Amino acid sequence: MGFGRPQGRNDPSLISSLETAVRQVHRPGPFGLAWNWRIELASLAAVTGISIAIVGSIGLIGLAAVSGAGLAAGAALLCWPPARRRFIARAWCVITPHRVRVGCVNAWVQTRSGRLPVIWSTTPTDYGERLRLWCPAGITAADLLGASDVLAAACWAAEVRVAADARHAHLVTLAVIRNSHLERTGPTPYGWPGPRRVAGDAAGEPDERDTARWPHPAHPVGG
Repeated sequence: MGFGRPQGRNDPSLISSLETAVRQVHRPGPFGLAWNWRIELASLAAVTGISIAIVGSIGLIGLAAVSGAGLAAGAALLCWPPARRRFIARAWCVITPHRVRVGCVNAWVQTRSGRLPVIWSTTPTDYGERLRLWCPAGITAADLLGASDVLAAACWAAEVRVAADARHAHLVTLAVIRNSHLERTGPTPYGWPGPRRVAGDAAGEPDERDTARWPHPAHPVGG
């Protein structure tokens, strides 16, 4: 025998869930698209500008020769392990934001108007990537924490961890775990983007609140 409120057809929580399920994602405007694809657009603009300059100086044959030499040099550089690892890490920093947005869409991490979190930056780390997100009104760190499994699958990663900023609830850091490398822990400066608090955790002792919570040396990733 249950003592809770009966769940009828007009129950607000049920209506809200149905509204979430059928909601369409808000299509970003020109500025939003330019921001989401800023790295690709900047790279395309740089390549186009350099190509036009080369064609104007030495012609199409010169462009072909320079392109071939550049590709050969790039292939040779990728044979050097440190350069290859750096290139792969930077490539993931371009790919992962798009995958996080796909994960948010499929996990319904969006506002009532269909807006997604804004990804401000992506930084390579030893364990994968660290993303800084700006959550519009209607999205919280708890929403991202509840969708962490979906986000990990969307990012082709082993795990996604969520840390809320200690001062501003709308600022969230995601740790996309790909490797089992240990990340150094230590004092984190006040304010965003430090991963000060894992979403849903209670604030601990003062010396613990200023320490990055993931990954911890005593608990290796994947352990």
